[in-house]
Amino acid sequence: MLGKLGRLFATVVVIIGVLVLFGRDWLAERAFQRALDANVGIDQSAALPDGLHAYVCGSGSPMPDADRAGPCIAVLAGNQAFVFDAGSGAIRKLLRMGFPIDKLQAGFLTHLHSDHIDGLGELLLQAWVGGSRGAPLPVFGPAGTAQVLDGLMRAYEIDKGYRVAHHGPATARPSGFGGSAQVLALPDGTDSMTAYDRGGVRITVIRVDHKPVAPAFAYRIDYKGRSLAISGDTVFSPAFNTASKGVDVMFHEALNKDMVAALGAKLAERGRKDAAKIMADIPDYHASPADAARAAQAAGAKALVLYHLVPPVPVRLIERKFLGDAPDAFDGDLRLAHDGMMVSLPAGKKSIDYTNVF
Repeated sequence: MLGKLGRLFATVVVIIGVLVLFGRDWLAERAFQRALDANVGIDQSAALPDGLHAYVCGSGSPMPDADRAGPCIAVLAGNQAFVFDAGSGAIRKLLRMGFPIDKLQAGFLTHLHSDHIDGLGELLLQAWVGGSRGAPLPVFGPAGTAQVLDGLMRAYEIDKGYRVAHHGPATARPSGFGGSAQVLALPDGTDSMTAYDRGGVRITVIRVDHKPVAPAFAYRIDYKGRSLAISGDTVFSPAFNTASKGVDVMFHEALNKDMVAALGAKLAERGRKDAAKIMADIPDYHASPADAARAAQAAGAKALVLYHLVPPVPVRLIERKFLGDAPDAFDGDLRLAHDGMMVSLPAGKKSIDYTNVF
């Protein structure tokens, strides 16, 4: 009797093992097919309401951060899309967010610090082949933008040849490769001017203070009664506050000076003199969280989202320390950006909607 039960038990175990083995493969195949059906070749932005949608593709800085790519905010305004700065790793996160690269009209650079442009080559390549471009991507930015683009196009010239040869010129259109510099120059005594005005979308370029980096720009985007502003790198800047009057959302960079000073002290203690000197230098051309809060308050912004966070904020427990006095300086909704955040401003409404894409 016990022998029969043992054989029966062994048989059941074998059957279960076979079912698990083959069932696992079946489940994996089903999951893969569902992912294909739900994502591939589908314009995920088509489900968004008409309005302004900001994709936070990079909320970090040059400091190592496992969770945040370099600075990048992309904006979808109706059927027109734009990318503001392209920090390292940001473009892959942007595409993972379902950003419609085929609707990309232009890139905008706030300034030419490496952490704001070191993903620009990837943006140009994705816009070219992924976006089926037949003309170079217009890239608006300060003096020097043409030099940056020329260098990138030279660096990727060999890659261009490989892709055209592999995919054919009908798919990888040679005429769509690279970028076309649109250099912005504000006249002396002028703090802002219209940089782009098409199809109901107006983008204003604003002079900010990031000395010795000059010129350095911020941007304001208006579409169908909704608006947002992106500071780029700057200290507290009255010109930016004035040009951002009444925006729904202000994206502002933020550096916690006490935390950076603590980093510098520890580096000096451990004999890292050059790195300690850098920590001592950087606070004088960045805004603190409290500075950003004062800027949003002065502009009358409804919401403030801090990005380009220095130093990294790896866990939620540290967020309160990072913010410091900022919550006391701003009456509106204050948040720290994270990669994968989408901020939506539907046309004809007053709501500000936040979504975590991943």
